[in-house]
Amino acid sequence: MLYSVKQLRQIEVSAAQHLESGALMLAAGHAAAQVALQLLHTPNQPVLVLAGPGNNGGDAYGVAINLAHAGHQVSIVRHPSNSAGSDDSVHTLAKAQACTGITWLPNDTVLENNYALVIDGLFGTGLKRQKFSASIQKHIAQINALSCPVLALDVPSGLDADTGTLISTSAINASHTITFIGDKTGLHTGDGRDFAGIVTVADLAIAPQFFPTSNMELNHPALFSTLFQQRRQNSNKGSNGVVNLIGGAVGMQGAIVLAARAALYAGAGRVIAGFIDSAPNFDPVQPEIMCRPAQPQQHDPDHVMVIGPGLGNSIASFDVVSRMLLSANLLVLDADALNLMAQQPALIALCNGRTSATTLLTPHPLEAARLLGCSVEQVQDDRICAAKKLARRFSSIVILKGSGSIIAKPDGSITINSTGNAGLATGGTGDVLAGVCGALIAQYKDVGQAALAATYLHGAAADNLVRRGIGPIGLTASELVEEIRTQINSTCHALHKSGSIDAHHIQR
Repeated sequence: MLYSVKQLRQIEVSAAQHLESGALMLAAGHAAAQVALQLLHTPNQPVLVLAGPGNNGGDAYGVAINLAHAGHQVSIVRHPSNSAGSDDSVHTLAKAQACTGITWLPNDTVLENNYALVIDGLFGTGLKRQKFSASIQKHIAQINALSCPVLALDVPSGLDADTGTLISTSAINASHTITFIGDKTGLHTGDGRDFAGIVTVADLAIAPQFFPTSNMELNHPALFSTLFQQRRQNSNKGSNGVVNLIGGAVGMQGAIVLAARAALYAGAGRVIAGFIDSAPNFDPVQPEIMCRPAQPQQHDPDHVMVIGPGLGNSIASFDVVSRMLLSANLLVLDADALNLMAQQPALIALCNGRTSATTLLTPHPLEAARLLGCSVEQVQDDRICAAKKLARRFSSIVILKGSGSIIAKPDGSITINSTGNAGLATGGTGDVLAGVCGALIAQYKDVGQAALAATYLHGAAADNLVRRGIGPIGLTASELVEEIRTQINSTCHALHKSGSIDAHHIQR
């Protein structure tokens, strides 16, 4: 589960009432020290701890004490504030000051590249949008230039734990983050994926009854395991659904070709590519795809329609989108279909009039901004909020693409995708995702689960290509297609072999 900062504070307050004073800070220091020891590998290593003014600083003192007792050379740079800290942080500071194994450095110390590990305990979840002091900015810049691992406590200093955006102009670029009590949404989307590094969750042994039900979670195979069943031998192409794609205006025909190939490789029984302008006779790479003009097509209500890749904004394109929004087909709306909706309020009304959970929107941040009538910066400043607004406003399931893609439903539930990398930041990968979504919906008739599975497998394919040395620089959308097939089949095989896919804690 993922939690907001407000929820985690309520958990902390409720749990603390049943614990001895300082127990949670003590547990945080111990848990972080265990992660730090794994990163240090060998004894007697130089460790730098940066401690801020709040409870995050108190946690840092706890880690420092544990590492000093373990025989490491611990130095602390303290950045206090004028206001007194909590009783727990003051008490832990006193214990650290009494520890003979700790060296205290002045807060104008120049940090050199001679540490085996840096602990970031400057600011936690309580930080508001602000500009750091000159000395803190200087230390953050120096830390980010070091070659050693950096372990952030709870959240990298300068990162918003709810939104994944940077609160200040400076932020700690951590290689690892140990986050306390519960996992936080901002560590897994937006800038969070760059600044948090590998995330570990320490629940500090808080009893389960203190944790409320959350409608936010990380995407993982257990959420869509019912989709991937072994195919029956006694089946045919009609058993696996039909994906009918419409797009491919002049100059953008590659978009619908990519989406159609992705639908084919993701297991659709038949794939029809409808070109809004002149259609090629066939796809020479994948002749299995039926290429036709879009307009004369008769749209079977059982076909899953993918509308938008390379669609353009012509009158014919508008007609196709409006006609399909009036249909009973399961729809995937991508690219120019979304841009047309943003321009035409009548299309929005048609979308809202559709039966719940029959429509999937797959915007990137610019398309999302157009749909919401705001700037891209506003979308990216709070991606979770933007995804929720889109799902409610358009009565649709939404995949807001980007780093840590967000799958939102009209009921307010949120899933943040845990796979994918910078190799996906290239033309055509969104078309591939739309095709995979269409194929999975065609096979399983569940738009919500198909959105989860398609987003996860799309990202996992990119991750596997990078592991094989293909990208992230120069990775192409075409290369994703076959790898997605591999991911789907390996997922099916794992499910068939074990009988289930167990939920697991995902570390990046």
